[in-house]
Amino acid sequence: MIKLAIVGATGAVGREVLGLLALRRFPLEPGSLRVFASSRSAGMKIGFRGTDYVVEDLATANFAGIDVVIFDTPDEVAAQYVPVARDAGCIVIDNSAAFRQDDDVPLVVPEINAHALSSHKGIIANPNCTTAIGVMALWYLHLAFGLESVTGATYQAVSGAGAPGIAQLERETHEYVRGRQTHDGTTPAFPYPILGNVIPQIGSFGPDGYTSEELKFEREGRKIMGLPKFMASMTCVRVAVVRSHCLALTASFRQSVSVEKAREALRSAPGISLRDDPRAGVYPMPITVSSSFDCEVGRIRMVHGRENELQFFVAGDQLWKGAALNAVQIAELLPK
Repeated sequence: MIKLAIVGATGAVGREVLGLLALRRFPLEPGSLRVFASSRSAGMKIGFRGTDYVVEDLATANFAGIDVVIFDTPDEVAAQYVPVARDAGCIVIDNSAAFRQDDDVPLVVPEINAHALSSHKGIIANPNCTTAIGVMALWYLHLAFGLESVTGATYQAVSGAGAPGIAQLERETHEYVRGRQTHDGTTPAFPYPILGNVIPQIGSFGPDGYTSEELKFEREGRKIMGLPKFMASMTCVRVAVVRSHCLALTASFRQSVSVEKAREALRSAPGISLRDDPRAGVYPMPITVSSSFDCEVGRIRMVHGRENELQFFVAGDQLWKGAALNAVQIAELLPK
């Protein structure tokens, strides 16, 4: 049995972690759960398995006696408090970007590189949500054909920006149906209206024209898949969907490929649901993948004139596989 804590327990991902712990019957020591958040939420009560747990203030946290801590906080908060929890003897699973590129911190998607957990030094990093969903499909195709590079675009749900993203879409929707202005320039999540819009910026722009979100796919993909020469060129886009991210990818491989062989590689892959019958209207969508353990892959087709390139569409619940589920899966492996 494990004594577990959640930091950021009142946020969107933190609440999903709690639900998944119950759904997956995580071996939690009865009554041992502890929940932390900022001072704004301290004192709130969160119900779990019939018991109310009082939210503790992270600023005064004492992590002694806790086995595993799942962090879902901004990068700067994680950078400050994750080492505190580790030094108290906890194993920390961190959902921020603060430690993902640290050589001493494994960056783990359990279906791909669970072996990396054996080398942790108290901190384990969870990948960026879009990266986690994308590499799930790329990994099994890599095993079949030898992955070299990928280009593509993402369609990322507003909940990827947390509760403020959901709130902005909800507010704009309510205003729209009342015939009112949908954006006053003061919303905290996005710089432009999201209802009826797509925004081709997630993260901050660098000197090469790519955003920080787009660069994560290549850097994190290399580390997770153990492919130091893997190349990725992505365009990350925010869309007016509440939950679940999608990716349209074009992948290049060392070997020649075929649609049937790709389907075979994905059909029995753990964590993958093959939805690839376009003529029957079967393909990945946010509405079918939300609250699903698996990522969906479909619309698989050859790139015209290229024998070693495939195009396909991927969908995954970024609150689950892109964050909370991946963290819980890691925690489930730690006792082993």
